[in-house]
Amino acid sequence: MTSPQELQVAGPLTLSAATAADLMTPNPVPIDQNATVKEAVVFLTDRGISAAPVIDESGRPVGVVSLADIVIHHRHKVEFVPAVPAYSEKTDLATSSGEPRPGGSQVGSTDQARVRDIMTPVVFSVSSEAPARRIVGDILGLKVHRVFVVDAGGVLVGVVSAFDVLRHLR
Repeated sequence: MTSPQELQVAGPLTLSAATAADLMTPNPVPIDQNATVKEAVVFLTDRGISAAPVIDESGRPVGVVSLADIVIHHRHKVEFVPAVPAYSEKTDLATSSGEPRPGGSQVGSTDQARVRDIMTPVVFSVSSEAPARRIVGDILGLKVHRVFVVDAGGVLVGVVSAFDVLRHLR
């Protein structure tokens, strides 16, 4: 692995993109605001992404759900059913499939939270013609990892992440 001292830059870095359309990853896959948190975990991890736009019934973006939102939710929401007292009969203990459950084990409660309950309810968006320099300024100034690109009707057409910006540095 290269240490920071070994990295050499030939000169100043320049952004090889002029607009949001040049920077963006097109057609980001949204998640429905009524999806469960568990569905959001599967959605994000299966796609190898750290966040997704959240859409309402009309398909308009209403927020963003990220892995950080899920971690924060779980940190505050994980609850367990108390262990069964020792005086209970083991025959009283069974899983949903009827198998005996060992005494003293805990069962996680079912999380009924929806994406709309944990998402960041703000969508930072720009038009596809927005200057790339402005997008970099927005990402830094707003302290966000991504901005979404929408068309004139407010329909989601792309996303510009910090990684997208880095890919266009030369």
